[in-house]
Amino acid sequence: EGEADSLPNREPDPVEATDDAFWDQFWADTATSVQDVFALVPAAEIRAVREESPSNLATLCYKVKAGAGSRERLVLNCSRLLTRVLPYIFEDPDWRGFFWSTVPGAGRAGGEEEDENARPLAESLLLAIADLLFCPDFTVQSHRRSTVDSAEDVHSLDSCEYIWEAGVGFAHSPQPNYIHDVNRMELLKLLLTCFSEAMYLPPAPDSGGTNPWVQFFCSTENRHALPLFTSLLNTVCAYDPVGYGIPYNHLLFSDYREPLVEEAAQVLIVTLDHDSATSTSPTVDGTTTGTAMDDTDPPGPENLFVNYLSRIHREEDFQFILKGIARLLSNPLLQTYLPNSTKKIQFHQELLVLFWKLCDFNKKFLFFVLKSSDVLDILVPILYFLNDARADHSRVGLMHIGVFILLLLSGERNFGVRLNKPYSVRVPMDIPVFTGTHADLLIVVFHKIITSGHQRLQPLFDCLLTIVVNVSPYLKSLSMVAANKLLHLLEAFSTTWFLFSAAQNHHLVFFLLEAFNNIIQYQFDGNSNLVYAIIRKRSVFHQLANLPTDPPAIHKALQRRRRAPEPLSRTGSQEGASMEGSRPAAPAEPGTLKTSLVATPGIDKLTEKSQVSEDGTLRSLEPTSQQSLSDGSPAMEEPDQAWREQRRLSSASASGQWSPTSEWVRVWADAHGTPPLPGRGLTDESEILRFLQHGTLVGLLPVPHPILIRKYQANSGTAMWFRTYMWGVIYLRNVDPPVWYDTDVKLFEIQRV
Repeated sequence: EGEADSLPNREPDPVEATDDAFWDQFWADTATSVQDVFALVPAAEIRAVREESPSNLATLCYKVKAGAGSRERLVLNCSRLLTRVLPYIFEDPDWRGFFWSTVPGAGRAGGEEEDENARPLAESLLLAIADLLFCPDFTVQSHRRSTVDSAEDVHSLDSCEYIWEAGVGFAHSPQPNYIHDVNRMELLKLLLTCFSEAMYLPPAPDSGGTNPWVQFFCSTENRHALPLFTSLLNTVCAYDPVGYGIPYNHLLFSDYREPLVEEAAQVLIVTLDHDSATSTSPTVDGTTTGTAMDDTDPPGPENLFVNYLSRIHREEDFQFILKGIARLLSNPLLQTYLPNSTKKIQFHQELLVLFWKLCDFNKKFLFFVLKSSDVLDILVPILYFLNDARADHSRVGLMHIGVFILLLLSGERNFGVRLNKPYSVRVPMDIPVFTGTHADLLIVVFHKIITSGHQRLQPLFDCLLTIVVNVSPYLKSLSMVAANKLLHLLEAFSTTWFLFSAAQNHHLVFFLLEAFNNIIQYQFDGNSNLVYAIIRKRSVFHQLANLPTDPPAIHKALQRRRRAPEPLSRTGSQEGASMEGSRPAAPAEPGTLKTSLVATPGIDKLTEKSQVSEDGTLRSLEPTSQQSLSDGSPAMEEPDQAWREQRRLSSASASGQWSPTSEWVRVWADAHGTPPLPGRGLTDESEILRFLQHGTLVGLLPVPHPILIRKYQANSGTAMWFRTYMWGVIYLRNVDPPVWYDTDVKLFEIQRV
């Protein structure tokens, strides 16, 4: 009968651990795939055993661990059975300590040596998986001609010689082997399931967030940590989904590498889940460092995967990683004349999380990315995903991570400089056609997100405009299309009802004014398009300078809102025809599953203000920003104090609704003059053009103010957001078999669109 017999709840009395005949039926040869195991072992039955005969479930887990290490089929079936059962153990808080307790001889056959018995089941299970991932003739090619008894072999072999793929720190590319790839994938799925206990704990910002499974697996206890980290990273970055470039080849041959690459990417991002804001850096046993890792830095965090990632330093390794991630991110954008002729990968969200971790934990990698225009190979796919997902409620998480990455990059001067490269690659996107640079592309896409994305994207507006401000001092020449988009945003954000309808809305106006200021003061010569657009729309600035502050006028402006159309209608923004071959951004299909996300910190928590000095170095302004800037131009005074003041001045009415007061408007309207406009007295269009061609700015513009950059800073809020987002993606992407489906996860809610 084998497993069709299902779990041992047929025996209400505990079964002896030594009764081999009873236990062996669970790994009989009936099941040939993980899907079979899921079909044979129904959820209700696992829960029943858990409640009625817990000791049998405990013995089963120990047996599975003991079974791992003998015959291959046996190992795989053990692994599948555990993948099936673990989520049900995790969902019950009473079982939470089970894997970490050392119960002497708990259901084990007595034949094992004592020191093994002292290890908690979780630890021995994780070490067994690590050993199996480098098991000759099972998951790696054997180097020996004659096969020695593999059980002994596993414990003595140097797994650094068996890294799965060439790349970082390893030059030899092993022969592809379908069987090994499938076995690795099954074991990585089990590993991911072990790590998934995190899904069954509610999000707690103060939990420090260390996952005991990940902590142990990525510690010096795991002698395979370095080769495994390298194998996972290289497997992901070396993957080329297009293969030999034969159209339709993915329809002819099933690509057994892709499932392994997906699994590797998911395991990698989970092992790298580490809150850099709160972490201390204990010393690490230095014996494990290969030459690919930089030894000069102080020892990094205890999590060896984070440690290794942060110490990669060779240019060729950075090149390999960046090229690999850029190739995979660009894959869904590949357009060919033959529809569906190239394979499209689905794991771009995991890749974005991986790229984020690389930039966040390894500053040398971040500088390498920005050193050449290769960063644009990451930028264009991100803008493509942002534009494509803007109407889809199930992809809010994707929108956030794309914007977070751009915010992180925009804190570096080089990013703004790189954006001046002309944009010629024509990926069909649902945006107006324009001729210009990558900066124009970025502005046009951001405008599209703000004016035609769905309501839940509003918290991202601050971030989007902060990115624009950060890059603005370096933008040499904006196209007419992009200049008009920025002015359309200013127009939309500065209507009185929008300014008065929420306590933070005026920040958006100030971000835009700051960007205009930066461009006019630092890049006036190449930016006649923008200056022209500003002068044509000078009435908007005039209106801003004369905002009504008396209560009746405020009330009237808010009344107008009731009759006004959607907050940011497209009127006034000349929408050109969209690019040829593009499809409009579509909302999610009704019924699409999505996972909830925790709120992200506000822009003031997310970023730290720095001033760019004459020599281009950054100086943090956090504690004393008020004094250092208030003696500068009034338009640039940092609004923090004003914002705090407004909080105090705005009144919260009984309904809990916020309402603006006269004093509130006055405080921030005074704090920010409108920018000095060149050509103030000009009225006639032809006069304006003549002025732009020949006008001199001497005496018209004030002394350039210092450039202010808002750099992303690590904080526990974003660490928690990444944790819920990452596990939500993993939950939704693992549907075959549905590892976590219908179990009681606590980290997020599963919702239908």
